[in-house]
Order: sequence, then structure tokens, then C-alpha cells
Amino acid sequence: MAQPIALTIAGSDSSGGAGIQADLKTFAAFGVYGASVITALTAQNTQGVRGVHPVPPDFVTAQCEAVFDDLDVKAVKIGMVAELAIVEAIAGALSRWMPAAIVLDPVMVATSGARLLSAEAVESLRRQLMPLATLVTPNLPEAAALLDEGLAADEAAIRNQGGRLLAMGARAVLIKGGHGQGAQSIDYLFRGNDVIPLPAPRIATKNTHGTGCSLSSAIAAGLAKGEPLEAAVRHAKTWITAAIAAADRLGVGKGHGPIHHFHDFD
Repeated sequence: MAQPIALTIAGSDSSGGAGIQADLKTFAAFGVYGASVITALTAQNTQGVRGVHPVPPDFVTAQCEAVFDDLDVKAVKIGMVAELAIVEAIAGALSRWMPAAIVLDPVMVATSGARLLSAEAVESLRRQLMPLATLVTPNLPEAAALLDEGLAADEAAIRNQGGRLLAMGARAVLIKGGHGQGAQSIDYLFRGNDVIPLPAPRIATKNTHGTGCSLSSAIAAGLAKGEPLEAAVRHAKTWITAAIAAADRLGVGKGHGPIHHFHDFD
């Protein structure tokens, strides 16, 4: 069997907990070979983002071409895209190469509150990247921002927002419930006319840095290995829950530390 390969197109996290670094750790944890296209450099740690330096769009294109020219990429995860011209570069490359599976994590704001996507790029993300996506994975604040409205306060509102996000062109939408309340953290998978709740125990920890990046990468890893979408999402949800539960064992940094990507190997 050929080695499954996944590509992450995202920003670099200098502290190693999120972005490109988290994605590659996740791919490795799933036994998938990871390649990367870096969209931005960030100066950040577990306490916050100190600076963002976008990569020139033509170099984002050059990285994409170098990877797709040579590697048999089975799935792509898109994370931080930083600005309008980079969104356009990514959309152009993916439209040319048409990978079988694309997981779009619409990263807009860091856990610390720092904005990671310019306002002008949001509309381009909706118009150019969402229709290419196999799956879009917003959390509750990102779902609200994509629809330019308030945060969904209950299940009915989440279902309403999910249906309207699906109408933007993606084949499926996963609204993540980590920012919600209650004993259960419930994600909702929207696909066609189906809405599938995916509950898991809510874990009390401050060490959640890179959770969204890692979940979307775990789904992409499953798709790269040939798993059906729902199975890949369920597998990733189980894995991320365990990675969050094990996060306090790491003791990395003074702020919101990373999850434990390699908990299965302890």
C-alpha cells in the first residue's frame, strides 16, 4: 500500500503548538506523511501572538507547485491564510491540482484573541475556498463570523447556521462546540440533509492551544488514508478528546499550553 500523504497549507507557530507544527505532529500521529505550504510566520507562544509576517503570495504558489508536482497528495488541510492575496493564491493552486479531499479550517482569531485573518479576506475565503472544500470546520465564533452575525446560543441556532454555511458550497460542515457550555462538548456534522451530533465530555483544562488546527488535520489524515468522511470525523473527534485530556501531562509554557499529540505513544 502506498504511503498516504497529506498537505497542510497554514501559518507557522514558533512555539510549536498550533499551525503547521501541530498539523505535522497530527499527521505523524496518524501514520500519514506530512508536507507543508507556509502562508505566514508568526512570533507566538502559549501566552499570545506577538507578530504575524505573511509569506508573499507568489511564494505560496511556488510552494504549492513544488509539492503537487512531486508528491501524490491525498488530502489537504487549509488553516491560517492571513490575507486576500494568499487566499487567491491557494484557490488558484487547488483549482489547478484538484486534490480529492480538502479540509478548510477558517482560522480567524487565535485563542489569545489576536486576529489572524484580515477583514477583506473573509469574503474571499467564503467565495473562493469554501466551494472547493470537502469539509469546513468552524468553531462557534468562526461560524458566526462567516455569516456576519452573533454567536449561536443554542442547538437550534447552531443547526440554522450550519445549514446556511453548507449552502455556501462546501460538501460538508463541522461546527465545533468547544466554545459552548455544559458537560458535553458537542460538534455538529452537516452533510446533505443530515445533521449528526458528535458529543464528547467537556474537559477542564487551560491547555487547548492548537485544538482546532489539530482536529482538522486529524480529519485530513483520515481522508488521506481513505476513510469515509463521517468515519474520519468520528476518529478525529475521539483522538482530539484524548489529546486534550492528556494535555496537562506536558507542562509546556506558562499560558495556554498545547494538547498532547502523541498521547497514544506514552
